[in-house]
Amino acid sequence: MKRNSTRLRTLSAMATAVLTALAGLAAAPAPAGAVPAAAADVPAPTAGCQTTAPQQPGTSVLHTLASGGRERTYQLHLPAGYRADRPWPVILAFHGRGNTGAGTEEFSKLSTLPAVVAYPDGVVGTGEGDRQAWQGAPYEAPGVDDVAFTGDLLTALEDQLCLDSRRVYATGKSNGAGFTGLLACRMADRITAIAPVSGAFYPGTGTSADCHPSRPVPVIDFHGTGDTTIPYAGDEDRGLPAIPDWVAGWAERDGCTEQLPDRVIEPDITESTWAGADGRTRVEHVAVAGGGHTWPGADSYSGGGKTTQTIEAHEVLWRFLKHYRLP
Repeated sequence: MKRNSTRLRTLSAMATAVLTALAGLAAAPAPAGAVPAAAADVPAPTAGCQTTAPQQPGTSVLHTLASGGRERTYQLHLPAGYRADRPWPVILAFHGRGNTGAGTEEFSKLSTLPAVVAYPDGVVGTGEGDRQAWQGAPYEAPGVDDVAFTGDLLTALEDQLCLDSRRVYATGKSNGAGFTGLLACRMADRITAIAPVSGAFYPGTGTSADCHPSRPVPVIDFHGTGDTTIPYAGDEDRGLPAIPDWVAGWAERDGCTEQLPDRVIEPDITESTWAGADGRTRVEHVAVAGGGHTWPGADSYSGGGKTTQTIEAHEVLWRFLKHYRLP
């Protein structure tokens, strides 16, 4: 009882601090999209604040979770500086077809960022080989609701860890990247922004008129122009859109009508940006000239073709994502 009473007093104090900070903000209409950090950097602490973490800071551990009548797994990384009295941002990182959460952690370098990172594992889908996959692809596992699983995973993390529920970001590679698009369509109330890499944007991932997010979702997309697995120019036979068309579709969906001049930031890297009229939402595309079906900056195998070393995808996506909060 004493521990529960102490925890309640602590959470009450945190809530009071949040309300006080909110009261100090200038009165303004609630934004439709994600809020840049400078506009409202007020965390929303989760129930897991002041509880004992399930593992030591600075470690990565495989965990299980019951969801949809199945036992699911995910690799969880806590940053070395994790503390239970500070709400941390969280990154959900979804592997490509046939890979694993642990494999994605190895090449992505996401665990070097100042955030809690969860690397979920998909369920074996259809097609050749026993390869794990995500919802929305033609080879998805029949009857598996990965959107619901993501919600269950996020709830479990919020119950166990001190997170900021306004700062939940999703990234992924290939099939996992395509799945982040589906999450943006269906879970915009919980997913702040997305960062797909070499995305496989099949029709089932919300590339057409069936995507109606509840708010504009900031997007930063990475894709190699030399990708032969998920071609940059699209693949009509597989229902894959041209990558510039997919990005432009999200810009239109988000109301980002102002296209800024392209910027060549490295000899093989071009950034395209669309800005919203409210100045709060952006869609960015990072084109890697000659890049393959890979994770930019990876030091180990992440897919076929050329891997650029002129940028580190985890650093570039974090510079974009960290500025956004849910309204």
